[in-house]
Amino acid sequence: MEELQALNFLEYFSVITIGDDKIPNHTWKECQSTKLTEEQFLINLRKQSTKGIGIVTGFESLEVIDVDTKVFSTQLEKDQFWKEYYQTLKDNILDFETKFSVYVTKSGGYHILYKSKRVVGNSKIAKLKGHKEAVIETRGTGGYVFVYPGKKLDNTRSYFQLEFITDDDRQTLWNLSSAYNHIDKVPEEPKKDKRTYQDDEVTPWQDFNDKTDIWSVIQDDFFIPTNGQKKDHYLIKRHGATSAHSGSVFKDSGCMYLFSTGTVYPHEQLISPFVAYAWKKHNGDFKDATKDLYEQGFGSRRKKEIEKDKPKIDKPLPISGINFPLDIFPEEIQHYILECNTKLDANIDYMGCSLLWLISVCVGNTYEIEVKKGWTEPGVIWLAVVGRAGIGKTPSIDNMIKPLNVLNFKEIKRYSDQMEVYNYYNDLTKKEKEEHPEPMKPKKTQFIANDITLEALVDLHQESDNAVGVFKDELAGWFKDMNKYRAGSDLEFWLSCWSSKSVSVNRMTRKGSFIERPFIPVLGGIQPSIFNQFATDENKDNGFLDRMLLSFPDAKVEEYNENEMHIADIMWYSNTITRFYQGLKSAFIKRDNDGKIITNTVKFKQEAKEEWKRIFNRITKEQNNDEENEYLKSMYPKQKSYIPRFALLIHLFSSNFDENVNYLEVSKDSILKAEKLSNYFIMNAKKIKIEAAELKDIKTAMKGAETTYDKLLAIYKSDSNFNRTKVAEQLGISRQQVINLIKKIEEK
Repeated sequence: MEELQALNFLEYFSVITIGDDKIPNHTWKECQSTKLTEEQFLINLRKQSTKGIGIVTGFESLEVIDVDTKVFSTQLEKDQFWKEYYQTLKDNILDFETKFSVYVTKSGGYHILYKSKRVVGNSKIAKLKGHKEAVIETRGTGGYVFVYPGKKLDNTRSYFQLEFITDDDRQTLWNLSSAYNHIDKVPEEPKKDKRTYQDDEVTPWQDFNDKTDIWSVIQDDFFIPTNGQKKDHYLIKRHGATSAHSGSVFKDSGCMYLFSTGTVYPHEQLISPFVAYAWKKHNGDFKDATKDLYEQGFGSRRKKEIEKDKPKIDKPLPISGINFPLDIFPEEIQHYILECNTKLDANIDYMGCSLLWLISVCVGNTYEIEVKKGWTEPGVIWLAVVGRAGIGKTPSIDNMIKPLNVLNFKEIKRYSDQMEVYNYYNDLTKKEKEEHPEPMKPKKTQFIANDITLEALVDLHQESDNAVGVFKDELAGWFKDMNKYRAGSDLEFWLSCWSSKSVSVNRMTRKGSFIERPFIPVLGGIQPSIFNQFATDENKDNGFLDRMLLSFPDAKVEEYNENEMHIADIMWYSNTITRFYQGLKSAFIKRDNDGKIITNTVKFKQEAKEEWKRIFNRITKEQNNDEENEYLKSMYPKQKSYIPRFALLIHLFSSNFDENVNYLEVSKDSILKAEKLSNYFIMNAKKIKIEAAELKDIKTAMKGAETTYDKLLAIYKSDSNFNRTKVAEQLGISRQQVINLIKKIEEK
């Protein structure tokens, strides 16, 4: 290659020179961040061993799809594969040839070059059946590609005309390429139960797979787009989808593989006809799907063994201290919370409570738990994190709920953008409207609210009907709003919401609003002194405060911490929460013909039911205990509702980390964790009660005294062992000043 031509590449890219066997003369790793100088480049270019130059990928967002046709034995196979693949790209990516650069390699392969902000490391995208080497790979932040001047395909961009492509176009390119990948993995199927099936028997799912084509299961959800038929597979597209395609069906195995997450089916795994049927008809419950198919006549007839009763465990789970029971969460989540604690000084108790609220918002009306026939509980929880001002409640909360806030903001932005288009259309003249497609009025899908009126909350929940989480930095305003319009009105609304009973709001200034199944989890911070102001006889009698779960850790302000969070941990948590929310939203929210959410009912496994019976009876004994504090006695009935709710939320969240768990059956482990969590909140309520009693005694003791000294003297005479910190807060002085005044008192 001539020096002038080579220098032209150096102007547009980070380039290196290549010697024998495509071995670089200069390490490409250094050139991913810094270009060679012209002098360095020319020195290597002039070496006798130099055979050409290479473009370093990853530099300035360059990414390359490398199609290696050497894997084929004949030229005919090479030509057939490329023709089909290239035509597929052009059929599914609008103006493909004007967006991408395509060059033919020396070996007869192809390089597809483009720029994207989503560049990743080198990847093997597609390997054909029977081939050891990949036919389609990528070169990103991890290598280089040889350049082939003069080998550009007609109508495509040249090396020097590369521009950024959209994220949608890149995703389509990768998905279409991945559709050629042969997957050796066997589709997920139920494990054969040796107790009920003999080796020569056929299971219902095996029989169903042998007799049923997957298209008969999925045809209501997908269609084959134009030019979707390929040699080894055919592309499928979800009805109503805007993307080029949603996945593919392999002709040899008859299995489906989806890239899209917008369906009831799992993505990025092989799906057999049985697996598709289980997800479509039974929410992924293989046990129920197998039973269904057996009743339809699939599989060998067999005698069903009666499962022996599981042993009952009467010994209650011990509780250690008043620390938040972090082990109710999966180990990966525990690690993240501890990282935030040690690196950001975030409070473990506040973070644990915030995550519970987040899980509740994600689950919403999608699931409920059946305690017994006729008694179900929703996953609604109300949480108050208690601590004095400046202790860091809000930052700790933000560490956990930030991913959900990001998703919520996207929903708000989407609605705002669509509403702008809708209003623009409505402002057009009749003639102008004929020249524009009529947009549908957008639906609000915001699912987190903070500073919002009760009427606005109801309106929002009517459209975002799965759940609307209320998060307030300070809950004091929420408490005050209970009787904002007239005595009892807001309070009655919220008491009904806690139980997911239908509510309506009728104001003189508006039309009535009705929610059949409200689901409104609440989270916020409050100072202990302010919280105690709301502990009125009225709120005790109506049970409002008993519904509040309180977290009151011994938190303190920490000195500056120089430790740094790993970005990988932050991204992992964000992606995990996003997948959990979107997975529930796309796969499990189903509606009836009237558009109402069909709630999935989760039940206790037998061993979990036995544990629940023990827990219920233990709480009943506490309610009947004459020595127990009356305030705490009023809490216990609500814990009988909260423990099943906790078990539901813990179970569903943990199931997100274990694909083998049955979503519709709560285990013994989950109910034991729920009990541990309930005990934590009961202990915190006791702590708040003790603090309130101390505060009451302090105020009573200093009543009538005028000066700070006289107030302290009165308190000291009442109880010389009083809480120095609490008294300092009440007197508005420092703790050291209290200590100094005590010395003066004792000296007299």
